[in-house]
Amino acid sequence: MPQLICRDLALGYEGKTVVSELSFTVNAGDYLCVVGENGTGKSTLMKTILKLKTPLSGEIQINDGLSANEIGYLPQQTVIQKDFPASVREVVRSGCLNRCGLRPFYNKAEKQMAEDNMEKLGIAPLAKSCYRELSGGQQQRALLARALCAARKILLLDEPAAGLDPNAAAEMYALIEKLNGGGITVIMISHDVAACVKYASHILHIGAGSALFFGTKADYLKSEAGCAYAETGEKT
Repeated sequence: MPQLICRDLALGYEGKTVVSELSFTVNAGDYLCVVGENGTGKSTLMKTILKLKTPLSGEIQINDGLSANEIGYLPQQTVIQKDFPASVREVVRSGCLNRCGLRPFYNKAEKQMAEDNMEKLGIAPLAKSCYRELSGGQQQRALLARALCAARKILLLDEPAAGLDPNAAAEMYALIEKLNGGGITVIMISHDVAACVKYASHILHIGAGSALFFGTKADYLKSEAGCAYAETGEKT
């Protein structure tokens, strides 16, 4: 069942179009990797799906009983975020804020959800630890647990392994694969071609101004865009 349908999107900012004629569909259980060079609109696409930005034209249709604020989002970390002075438990629980509405506290179910997601991602023993004192991999796990608290059925991940050492990156990708296998739809931006080829079910390749490819991983590897991009990735 289609959970997300994008039709003829044009995205940009300050009146400048970055990418246009963008159309694709994400079905329940898909693992979509979004690839392309810097500045081609990948992060702008995610923010538009979340209704943080308005498309210049076209439409995004969210189905399956979902609203934009029920989609889990793991953005790229900034230096300020990495130095956030809160406990891991507080960071993870903050993913439930949209569920609270006007209620100024977390209820029992939301607190338990945070505990369950910390356990699921192997950071329960770090619940009382200060977030800024964690390693990069531990911080990303905490942010992923936070995103899970917000997610009903879809996770949007913007370079989730950026800045991690190879072991931590491999662990992060394994966790995401496990979540996807458990029924969570994943849409992930990544420059890691090897990871995309290993884990994705579908690829969206955005080029300068337009989509170069959308389809299954198998078809992408046979395409002109896929062959060229995979070759570039192997050299970097």
